[in-house]
Amino acid sequence: MIFRKTRVRQQPVTKYAAPDDFCALFARHVDELYQLSFLLTADHKKAQACFLAGLEDSKKENHVFKDWARSWAKRTIIQNAIRRIRPRPHVTSFPLALTPSLVALQDEQGRHFEVDAVLALEDFERFAFVMSALERYSEHECSLLLGCSTRQIREAQSRAFGNC
Repeated sequence: MIFRKTRVRQQPVTKYAAPDDFCALFARHVDELYQLSFLLTADHKKAQACFLAGLEDSKKENHVFKDWARSWAKRTIIQNAIRRIRPRPHVTSFPLALTPSLVALQDEQGRHFEVDAVLALEDFERFAFVMSALERYSEHECSLLLGCSTRQIREAQSRAFGNC
């Protein structure tokens, strides 16, 4: 009896995230990703739109490493929120009607912040706070995404920390 070695053709291991990977990621982290969208927009309808746009944008991207997919998903939500809200320094917005929330947020130093305090911030200060303190973006990254100077980011952070 002669045995032949049969080669089993293996599927190549893909190091890039596929659309299905992003769908699974958004489903697994729906609370966290929606919260990010809501904190940035301070409005449930806008948050839903940014969340869904973030999912769609993520699914279209085909050069994101699987290990970076979660960070990429958050970045797409942030970019969609920026396009929708257009936060600018020193622009006064009207106070929002807030729904009470008992949820506390925590930054990298372990400080806690009330959701209502974050939502009550002006748009630009809220974006600077959420992106830097909660999502740990550098001042430089924040300034690039928001189209402003790092000095304006620092000033907005200072005002935000004073109000939270």
